[in-house]
Amino acid sequence: MRGLNFHHLYYFWMVAKEGHLTRVAKQLHVSQSALSSQIRQLQDQLGHELFTREGRVLKLTEIGHVVLEYAESIFNLGSELLSLTENGELQQLRRLRVGSVATLSRNFQENFLRPIISEPEIRLEIRSATLEELLELLRVHKLDVILSNRAVVSDTTNALRCQKIAQQRVCIVGPPGEGAKAFRFPQDLAATRLLLPGPSSEIRGQFDVLMGQLGIEFEVGAEVDDMAMLRLLARDSGRLAVVPEVVVQDELRNGVLQTYRELDDIVENFYAITAMRHFELLPLNVLLENSRNDFL
Repeated sequence: MRGLNFHHLYYFWMVAKEGHLTRVAKQLHVSQSALSSQIRQLQDQLGHELFTREGRVLKLTEIGHVVLEYAESIFNLGSELLSLTENGELQQLRRLRVGSVATLSRNFQENFLRPIISEPEIRLEIRSATLEELLELLRVHKLDVILSNRAVVSDTTNALRCQKIAQQRVCIVGPPGEGAKAFRFPQDLAATRLLLPGPSSEIRGQFDVLMGQLGIEFEVGAEVDDMAMLRLLARDSGRLAVVPEVVVQDELRNGVLQTYRELDDIVENFYAITAMRHFELLPLNVLLENSRNDFL
């Protein structure tokens, strides 16, 4: 197997971030020609050009961007290693980087993170994006955990672990009052314009199957992927909405909304997706253990 020269890779990493040979040469206290030579050797070893020149500025090629991602992961992990071994003792990391699927319920996220939110020694970083974008960040160790309502396959090939951490009931909610008492399920749905999760949602798929089994045709008032937006529409529109109970937990508690029907056959599952790593993250262990106890 070819040996990778990490000294050359480090020089590439510095230049890729700065985009300028002269400035990096000054920072590293080496000559510009020596710096260029080291990067050229890395390019020869990899068999690809990593930069193109535009005037005095160096731009990464397509393969250069790929190499930069690996370099970022390698040297960021090196920095993490130094912080772990600070003062000669292995320290438990007190930072937690959480990726959350953008459409996920904010209430669920807060409930999951509540055991560590007020801990003064823990630095919490939360990033929202699509599941695919978050998985790429997790693979290069820029995230510690992803919260998702979609599962991924756990295996040794992709070095990911997916575990179910919660299951929430789905219900039909609407304005409080006599309408909730008089509501007949499922027949009254035929005359109702419903607020529903979007077509890509597993909840929506389950609901459509249930309505098909019951022979109920319904009208769609709105289809919403974002649970936070669905919560606002349920609260302010006066219409009936199909939502996980956790999404509208505050409105139900305060009497702003009322449960018209619990849909026992429909649930939303929540997952924690992590990458295999060589050390434990204490804050993450606390959250997973807490959610596991609640779930069981």
